[in-house]
Amino acid sequence: MHSATSKLLTLLLAWAAAEIFRRLHTPVPWMLGPLLATALSTLKGLSTRSSLRLRNSGQWVMGASLGLYFTPAIVTQLCALWWAVLAAVAWSLALGMVYGCWLYSSCAGRLHGVDDAALRPSAYFAGAIGAASEMTLLAEKESARTDLVAASHSLRMLIVVLVMPFGMLLAKSWWSLEVVSLAPLVSPPFTLTGAAWLALLTVAGGLALHVLRLPNPWFLGPLLVAITLAATETAPATVPMLLSNAAQLVIGVSLGVRFSPQFLHTAPRWLARVALGTVGLIAACAAFGVFLAWVTGLHPATAILGTAPGGMTEMSITAKALQLGVPVVTALQVTRLVAVLVLVRPAYRFWAARLHDGMHPLQS
Repeated sequence: MHSATSKLLTLLLAWAAAEIFRRLHTPVPWMLGPLLATALSTLKGLSTRSSLRLRNSGQWVMGASLGLYFTPAIVTQLCALWWAVLAAVAWSLALGMVYGCWLYSSCAGRLHGVDDAALRPSAYFAGAIGAASEMTLLAEKESARTDLVAASHSLRMLIVVLVMPFGMLLAKSWWSLEVVSLAPLVSPPFTLTGAAWLALLTVAGGLALHVLRLPNPWFLGPLLVAITLAATETAPATVPMLLSNAAQLVIGVSLGVRFSPQFLHTAPRWLARVALGTVGLIAACAAFGVFLAWVTGLHPATAILGTAPGGMTEMSITAKALQLGVPVVTALQVTRLVAVLVLVRPAYRFWAARLHDGMHPLQS
């Protein structure tokens, strides 16, 4: 099948799934519907395709949309929570190291064709709670099995993105509270001129980070520009809901098409351990989120989502769709992404050295 035709049919399938999920009143229907539909179709061997340009466009739209939540009042409140953000980053790094250690010890000598030298970096970078593409690239530099690392992050993302929205709905019901975004989002009137300026400025932000070869440029660039505009009360327009829904759809598709039939044949024992470990990660992060909420006064659902082991874009989308403190969730997820990218490789050298010396990586 021609590539363009395959991409179009995939988008039509995703739209139909999103409509079904919307009518069923499921959480985040415009991302979960396309994700499940394309994942199941791809696993069955159907020719599904995702457009890189559309995915980047989706990240651009969501970055701009989420950044506009950072009003002056929000920024002031977030600055007061700086210590909580740092605590969440430290927790994520430590938890990723524990998870990687568990993956290594549970799979050592049990994966056919994977020796210890390859398993060590594979387990560590598979356990790191960071962006899949960046973790895979870093793992390659340490001679890891990149297929194992990529598969683990894809499976983790799938499980977290499916579990967290429903979990957050239960959390809101459990605590019987209406959740708001710390302060109301002040929306400037929508005009074509304002929308054009917003698009131009946020695209420029994405291009700048792309030229600098920074991670996730089409999300972080527009996000930073939109935060600046919102914090200085100079935002020329808002992002229409139609565009936001379309962005979620293409992001869902980009996640779903990763699950090819060959994916299930990628070391079944490894994938089973990753699935089990991901459930453990979700539980551990939820417990830490409840603790963070207790010491900060944040709503528990917001803190849990902010510390969830999912993707930055996907967790922020969930926060936006469910009105769960978008700025807090975004700030926690973005800070973690940057910190993990900077610190994960030096931390691996420490971790691997202790393994090489015959010590448990977490022993003093």
